Amino acid sequence: MQRKAYVPGTAVLLAALLAGCTGGSGGGDTATDPKPGDAGATTPAAQPGKYRTLPEACAAVSHDSLDALLPGIRQITDQEQRDTAYEGEATLTYDTDRRVGCGWKVESTDATDHLSVDFERVVSYDNSISDDTRAQGIYATKEAAADLPEPAGSATASATPSGSGGESGDGAGSGGDSPTPSAPSTSPSAAGSTSAPGAGGGAASPGTSGTPTDLQPRELGSLGDEAFLDDKLSPASSTVQQRTVTVVFRTSNVIVTVEYAEQPTASAGAPDSKEMQDKARNLAQKLVDRFNG
Repeated sequence: MQRKAYVPGTAVLLAALLAGCTGGSGGGDTATDPKPGDAGATTPAAQPGKYRTLPEACAAVSHDSLDALLPGIRQITDQEQRDTAYEGEATLTYDTDRRVGCGWKVESTDATDHLSVDFERVVSYDNSISDDTRAQGIYATKEAAADLPEPAGSATASATPSGSGGESGDGAGSGGDSPTPSAPSTSPSAAGSTSAPGAGGGAASPGTSGTPTDLQPRELGSLGDEAFLDDKLSPASSTVQQRTVTVVFRTSNVIVTVEYAEQPTASAGAPDSKEMQDKARNLAQKLVDRFNG
């Protein structure tokens, strides 16, 4: 008898509980089910960068390029020492997956040349910001820090290999560049720019003709996704001057910096600006091709 009384009571209790659960779920599914809410709040993750690895920095520059930028290597007669010079010295970094670099320093009978290359792979840890977008921001910071002179008219375009806009570069550049030659020794950037005509040919008069637009620190329109070139000459002194040409370019989520410096061994005038810029840009283009290859 107790069993018969107990079992129906239990059944009634279970039925009541089930009815309660059913009634509660009917009014609360839409609010508490995480799936519909997640689907509505989720946004597509930003695209990752094109590059997931970096090249070996000291092997990224060919021997032919090193011969062109560091002529002292060809003057080394000892083969073992020459091989060591080609190897360069790796830059100390703490995450070679994100940043690598290499440097070379070679003396010749005429000058001491320095070359360094730096590769930085940018990764965004924000799903709403792509690696490329993050790299664009870092590149913009580097360009702003270089404090390039304000381009006048289409002077920037005339400085690019494409040659677009070149016909208006001279007229626009003469107006925008006139303040620079007036104080060639007060600013490293100005010194690097105003001395260029003298370095390329002693007869040039930077004080009257202005700095040629194709030798000014400037943006480069046909190198990677975006690029700029800086050219600095150490302040004038009674001994020798060192010129440093820097090319920075971005390709997708990788930022590459090429720095090329030369200091004559004797007081023979400033190193030639055009020659150094051409060499640095040629190397930068080869590195771009390496990434795109």
